[in-house]
Amino acid sequence: MLSCVPVSDMVRHMNEKYIERKLTEKVRKSGGLAFKFVSPGASGVPDRLVLLPGGVIFFAELKSLGKKMRPLQIRQKEKIERLGFKVFCIDSVEGIDEALEKEGGDAR
Repeated sequence: MLSCVPVSDMVRHMNEKYIERKLTEKVRKSGGLAFKFVSPGASGVPDRLVLLPGGVIFFAELKSLGKKMRPLQIRQKEKIERLGFKVFCIDSVEGIDEALEKEGGDAR
C-alpha cells in the first residue's frame, strides 16, 4: 500500500498562476514590465515578454513546479533563441530569481 506524504504549503501553491504572479511582481519591483505575450495563430509561444531597465528583453514560459514544456513550446523556444533572444522556462520562485539575476534585474 502506498502512503501519502504531506505536501508543504509552499509546494502546494507552486502552480503556474502563482509563479506568473510572482514573476510580474518581481519584474515590476526591479523597474521592468512583464507583458502577457499572446500571439494569435502561433501556438506554443512563451507566456510573458519581460522588459528590464537597460534594454534587457527575455521571454518566460511559466510552468507549475516540476512541469516540462510541450514539444511545440520547445520548438518555439528554439526559434526565438536562434534569433538571439533568451527564453527561460520557470517553474519556481527560485527560477524567477535566477532568470532575473542572469539578465541583470534585481530579484529582490
